[in-house]
Amino acid sequence: MELPFGKNQQTLQKFPKILILIALTVVLFTIVPLYYPLLGYTMKNYSQPPPNSYEPIEDSIQIPTNEKCDIFTGEWVPNPEAPYYTNTTCWAIHEHQNCMKYGRPDDGYLRWRWKPDGCELPLFNPFQFLEIVRGKSLAFVGDSVGRNQMQSLICLLSRVEYPIVVSHTTDENFIRWEYKSYNFTLATFWTPFLVKNEEAHSSGPTQTGLFNLYLDEYDEKWTSQIDDFNYVILSAGHWFYRPAIYYENGRIVGCRYCQIDNITDLPMYYGYRRAFRTAFRAINGLENFKGIVFLRTFAPSHFEGGLWNKGGNCLRTRPFRSNETNMEGEELELYMTQMEEFKVGEREGRERRVRYRVLDTTQAMLLRPDGHPSRYGHWAHENVTLYNDCVHWCLPGPIDTWADFMLEMLKREGRRSHEENVKFKDRNWRE
Repeated sequence: MELPFGKNQQTLQKFPKILILIALTVVLFTIVPLYYPLLGYTMKNYSQPPPNSYEPIEDSIQIPTNEKCDIFTGEWVPNPEAPYYTNTTCWAIHEHQNCMKYGRPDDGYLRWRWKPDGCELPLFNPFQFLEIVRGKSLAFVGDSVGRNQMQSLICLLSRVEYPIVVSHTTDENFIRWEYKSYNFTLATFWTPFLVKNEEAHSSGPTQTGLFNLYLDEYDEKWTSQIDDFNYVILSAGHWFYRPAIYYENGRIVGCRYCQIDNITDLPMYYGYRRAFRTAFRAINGLENFKGIVFLRTFAPSHFEGGLWNKGGNCLRTRPFRSNETNMEGEELELYMTQMEEFKVGEREGRERRVRYRVLDTTQAMLLRPDGHPSRYGHWAHENVTLYNDCVHWCLPGPIDTWADFMLEMLKREGRRSHEENVKFKDRNWRE
């Protein structure tokens, strides 16, 4: 029997194609689950919130009503709801700050929040933060405490999304991350001295190396990379305790505890001051940089019972009250040096429309002798040569409050920037 031509024939010609499409669909949904563990790992660790993520919190952005309140002066008060992530929900924790993993026996250090005098500091809201920085970029420039801060931020943001690595290098000292859903880039640029430097000797007088610091020369490893960043968090501190030879104008002008004949021993803050001065000048000299520079102030260490290499440790289990301790000596000198050089950099940057802000973590962290890893950066039975760590901060831990500070500052930034622009235009008009 001959089939008729026309419409019925066209239908029969399409029928095999439909069968093929159905078959391919069935095969696809059969095969994909076999590979899902691999896909799941990528999604779980780099793009999606952890499985035990908290319920979404209010993400409407409220502009602070009391913007004149100093959020950096206050006390630590109990917060029984903390922490907001753990070592099992965040993969970004550096091993040496992973106090939970390595058996720290107490957890009281986790359950505090910062309460400024005269106002409230809202706890970090990751939804709000990512909405504010949508389409922008933030760079941490400094040493391992700056990296400690970056890892804290990644852990806090993991309640919303994990970032993916977008670096063009495998060097973890210059790594870049991206939050795809928000087109937000996060980066860290390693520069413990902020200026050009090189290791002159691997051990030196204190077995921590002897470094040549070129105090008036830029460290182009980071200065050449920040042009397009909206926010730069600049910090440095503890590496300046290490022995170093100071160079200016290509010649030796002195040193920090180098113990070399005929080289004048200078105080540590000599090099510290000039390093910050050079760093700020480098930023102000960038032709295309129009971002905001945050100076993250010095975070004191808490060695007791000896120096860091003489058995010193940090075994306290609760914060100080503000009337129980004071910053003094070298640490006070470092803080004051930072603030003085900041004012100079801010003044010079104003003409280039570079905005400067102070992320003043010093007072809050002075009161947290209980938040360091101590020996809980490795297993107790391991035969390692690490000293007790009273410089960095456990994650989770007190350093998470730096994100509270940062978010509050970003909320206030719009109005402050507008006021500064008005003043700048008014001054130019008068001139």
